[in-house]
Amino acid sequence: MTEITGPEALARVHELVEDIDFTMLTTNDDDGNLVSRPMSTRQMDDAGDIWFFTAEDTEKVEEARAHRQVGLSYCDAKGMRYVSVAGNASVVHDRAKMEELYSPSLDIWFEDGLDTPGIALLKVTPTVTEFWEPAKGKIAMAAGALKALVTKDTPDDDIMNHGHIVC
Repeated sequence: MTEITGPEALARVHELVEDIDFTMLTTNDDDGNLVSRPMSTRQMDDAGDIWFFTAEDTEKVEEARAHRQVGLSYCDAKGMRYVSVAGNASVVHDRAKMEELYSPSLDIWFEDGLDTPGIALLKVTPTVTEFWEPAKGKIAMAAGALKALVTKDTPDDDIMNHGHIVC
């Protein structure tokens, strides 16, 4: 596996997070259970924070407030691209940021748009991020995996790119 670090890894994570869009946000409930639900990413900003819209009166917000540590899991199974983010969540009420990130597609969740009572932003500040993706494209990766299957050997080390970022 080819290891990618530093600014190159951070730039790649930014591209993947914004391209894959949907993530599973995992929080801890009061019983210590891990609870996940899908969220649509609005932005990964230049500081590395990842932004989502949410209604403030939800269990995910309660859980994020009680246990700030959350996980994000991005998966593009067709493209064989994956991102895992461990971070700290916070609820933000910043009208300017909401105006920057809001789009009409969110009207199905927020009936009165930005004037919907209880609308808020959920910000996840990453602490550790990892990603995996084919090093030379899906076809080359599939060929390498098929070769390994036929020869009963392990795939070449450079079949996947892996990035690890500690923030």
